[in-house]
Amino acid sequence: MPRVTPILRKARKALQDSDLVKALQSEITHELSSTPFQDDQSHSPGDFVVEWDSPQSQDVVLRRNCESGEEVAVSAVLGPVTYGKEGVFPRDVLMKVCLKKPGLSSMLQFDCGVFEGGNEGSQFDIHNAYYIQSPTCVSPSDYRGPLFSSLDPQLQDALKEYLDARGVGESLTNFLLHHLHKKEQGQYVNWLKKLESSVAKSE
Repeated sequence: MPRVTPILRKARKALQDSDLVKALQSEITHELSSTPFQDDQSHSPGDFVVEWDSPQSQDVVLRRNCESGEEVAVSAVLGPVTYGKEGVFPRDVLMKVCLKKPGLSSMLQFDCGVFEGGNEGSQFDIHNAYYIQSPTCVSPSDYRGPLFSSLDPQLQDALKEYLDARGVGESLTNFLLHHLHKKEQGQYVNWLKKLESSVAKSE
């Protein structure tokens, strides 16, 4: 009976594929029914306008032009998962803020972390503050500033107020937390559906 082994192998593969499809369908159902980021509340980025938000990318870019002519650009992406973290959002947001005054080639860059705060709000901390002479000629060896944590606390507070005055506040950080988590969940569900479709076709 030379055909028994190939038939058994084919049947075993079909059974394994069927189990995988069921597992994928179960995960999709779970994700669609567990939607902590899909609330009905609308989150506006304040005075910022979304400039880049590709469905395939993990990041989002926003921009604001101040009345003074100063340009403020914000790019953000989710940080790594923090296991055991309490709250709605399992990940913080890594936010980069760049400010450029009209007529100058230099700019200021702030590396920040956005995290869930109290009363369903959010907050941000500055991790680094850089002065960049020219964004087109940046060398890894250039001195861009000291460790932010080593600065005088009053100076740290003043730099944070500087950002807040240019619209980098709770409206923006709330938007980033909700939008990026919602975006990632949608991308994950789409990935599961593509995987399910691929496996189902091979059965």
